[in-house]
Amino acid sequence: MLPPNPLTRPPAWLRPIFSGSEWRGAPTGPTGRPRLYLTFDDGPIPEETPWVLEQLAAYQAQATFFCVGDNLGRHPDIARAALAAGHRLGNHTQHHRSAWNTPRPAYLADVAACQRQLADLGVPSAAQQPLFRPPYGRLTWPVLRQLRAEYRVIMWSLLTRDYDRDLSPERALRLTLAATRPGDIVVLHDSRKASRSLRFLLPRLLAHYGDLGYEFATL
Repeated sequence: MLPPNPLTRPPAWLRPIFSGSEWRGAPTGPTGRPRLYLTFDDGPIPEETPWVLEQLAAYQAQATFFCVGDNLGRHPDIARAALAAGHRLGNHTQHHRSAWNTPRPAYLADVAACQRQLADLGVPSAAQQPLFRPPYGRLTWPVLRQLRAEYRVIMWSLLTRDYDRDLSPERALRLTLAATRPGDIVVLHDSRKASRSLRFLLPRLLAHYGDLGYEFATL
């Protein structure tokens, strides 16, 4: 099996820079079974998200969807279907903004706009702190300081690179299998750009780790 690729797992020095963000989950659940935390960025869209929900249901897997507000506004029924199936929805900004090239007030306003869309769907409940993941993983210190007072800022420990069209789905799977560990927060994308690799990766990841006794949990 291939050794982990440095682009698959974020370097350790990144975590202290983004202090207060979450990079991994608990490695086991209450039953003692190893856990993975599958996350999907950029949806919901009709071309991909319903298919993802079908794959997850086949394995009784739970996942977390980091939604773009524009897509929530266009496809609220898909978001409601994800909630009804027991998945969690998180904030991925209204327009998929990068904090590196968006003024702080505009960026925070974009986050707030997405959160209003989520609130209209009943997310989060009173018992759950809202989730936020920055598009591209890009944040600045001033933005992070403000966001972490209100949100759980979720990063990741494993990037499948399903969006990388220069990487074959087969190689993406090999790199992912080589790198995965219990407790990993795994990034996939329910987007048209990622479709080719997503549709190859997801059923194989679910089957492989399901056979190994893993459970797939929400954050």
